[in-house]
Amino acid sequence: MQLISAQPDTLFLKPIVKPDNFVKPQWVRLNKASVDLSEVSFVNWNSGGSNSISMLLGFASEANYKDKYFFWNNNVMSRYGLNKQQGQKIRKTDDLFELNSNLGYKPDNESNWFYSAKLNFKTQLANGYKYPNRDKPISRFMAPGYLFFGGGMEYGRNIERLSFYFSPITLKATFVLDEDLSNAGAFGVKPAVRDINGDIIIEGERVRKEVGILMTNSYEMQMAENVKVKNQFSLYTDYINNFGNLDIDWRVDFDFRVNSFVRATLGSHIRYDDDVKTTKPSEIEGELEEAGAKVQWKQFLGVGFAFDF
Repeated sequence: MQLISAQPDTLFLKPIVKPDNFVKPQWVRLNKASVDLSEVSFVNWNSGGSNSISMLLGFASEANYKDKYFFWNNNVMSRYGLNKQQGQKIRKTDDLFELNSNLGYKPDNESNWFYSAKLNFKTQLANGYKYPNRDKPISRFMAPGYLFFGGGMEYGRNIERLSFYFSPITLKATFVLDEDLSNAGAFGVKPAVRDINGDIIIEGERVRKEVGILMTNSYEMQMAENVKVKNQFSLYTDYINNFGNLDIDWRVDFDFRVNSFVRATLGSHIRYDDDVKTTKPSEIEGELEEAGAKVQWKQFLGVGFAFDF
């Protein structure tokens, strides 16, 4: 009797084929620091002019997670700018501290729609003044401070580059933690109640709470090899107070890269908030009266250095 045994000399395993839309779970982290400078100087210049120098410091940090069904994008950014003109003291030109967190889930791997929750917080770091008056601040750290938190639906084929977001329920909280500004009713909080002698009976409101609708759009595009544009737009309206009266925040930034370190930036920022009132001189000498809300606009152009790490 003869026994015959056979054994393959190679073990064949069927290779695992990953689908085209497979997304490996991953965290992506990025830090960026920047310095933008602008300077003008005159010597015997017959057309006249004022020597000046401006500087804008910036820092941004991101930590983003993504897998097959979830994404979680987080970033914190800060900017602070100063300007010095001949014959004047140093003045602040920019001041921002902002935190964002965005969590999204899509039940269908083929879809570009997400159930999403967003948090946004922003304030400033130093006192703001209506120059040349430096005696009375018109804003401070956490005066104002803004917090948005809500949930809704978000569309984005590549969520890091294109996003449309709609939230039917978003909480907006406005913080005015400075006593003088809150008693004055700045940034939409209820002012203090005073008696006929001007003494405070009831302190001004420190936090104003609203619930409303928030819509946002962000879009980032590489216009040319060294030119990138980023658009950020948001609309908010409160259900209870003046429903349909929109708060608008629209920012467009162009980033021109000369090389890995040198860059130029051009930015435009438009805001309208019905709770932020302006003032005008009153008929009574030395006093001011409310002039209603107005469109706010800021434009920036600078050349500087950026470092990713």
